[in-house]
Amino acid sequence: MPVAPEFSPEQLAAARKTLARDVALFSAARLGLVAVIAAAVVGLSSLVNAQVPLVVAFLIALVAALPLSLVLFGTLRRRVNEGIVVVGARRRSDKASLHARLGGDPGAPDADRDTPTSPAA
Repeated sequence: MPVAPEFSPEQLAAARKTLARDVALFSAARLGLVAVIAAAVVGLSSLVNAQVPLVVAFLIALVAALPLSLVLFGTLRRRVNEGIVVVGARRRSDKASLHARLGGDPGAPDADRDTPTSPAA
């Protein structure tokens, strides 16, 4: 298993903040795309004098927006993926460290351990 890169607390905090912003932007962009496509479906249906229920228009828009959002919002999607990599690497590193300390691994970092590792004489 590859070793996770170390990130400073400042880098991790910035990555979390950026990830939250990017996820919110990506979600809003995808919802906006669904709304635009749904409006287009309803508008086109009224032009040809066909009644398309709003639920059907949103379902069509949802299906159409899934692949379109991957193409149209590729840069934003890549930024979200990069943020997930940074935060995920840190979480995996912390988890491995915790498992090592709980398992009694003598090489595990124990800077925040309250109990001594060897009994006092």
